[in-house]
Amino acid sequence: MNSNIKDLKAKEAGNPKIWLRVASERLSQLRYVYLVQIEDGIPTADQRACLEYADAVLIGWPDETDEQVVDLEEGALDQVREIIIEMEGRIPSFCRLEREGEIDRLSGCLVTLTECVAQVRRHYQPDFPLPTYQEIHQVVQQEWNEDMSRIDPDQVTSPQEVRQMQEHPEESVGEHVGTGLAGDLREQDVPGAEPDDRGDSRRAEA
Repeated sequence: MNSNIKDLKAKEAGNPKIWLRVASERLSQLRYVYLVQIEDGIPTADQRACLEYADAVLIGWPDETDEQVVDLEEGALDQVREIIIEMEGRIPSFCRLEREGEIDRLSGCLVTLTECVAQVRRHYQPDFPLPTYQEIHQVVQQEWNEDMSRIDPDQVTSPQEVRQMQEHPEESVGEHVGTGLAGDLREQDVPGAEPDDRGDSRRAEA
């Protein structure tokens, strides 16, 4: 038996379902780190898909004592332990890419780590339907394309205009700056909205 697997087996302390919790906690931490990296800009379709895939794998995560969580035979447990070893082995690369700001490669790394967690969940909760990254990406790409098609290029601020506003802020007061998407929102009636200044809240990323 692989010495790493022996080490993991020793850490189970009589609870072979512990890896279910370990996997979810790891992915939650990695997802948060990734979100911090991309939140200052406009996420690309690939970046959105990474987050959506992690969310889909984590949604409704079961407790170790839930009825849907099955007891695994030793062979299946060894497979789970190998997945955990693979996941832990990739985390240093994730951390390095995060420090270096390599967002594209970081995205790919997060997808791979999410797939590791998805495999762990499939072992313990085989009846729970989990989408693939390809399925998530296809839907997100369609939504992203629709969002981009609504942008009015005549209302997008150029780098030169941004520089001018920074150098002469008094000249830009009252001018409209943005992508043109806000106009679409202003024209919509929001049912039940109060006529105050709070605006509508959007779903926060956890």
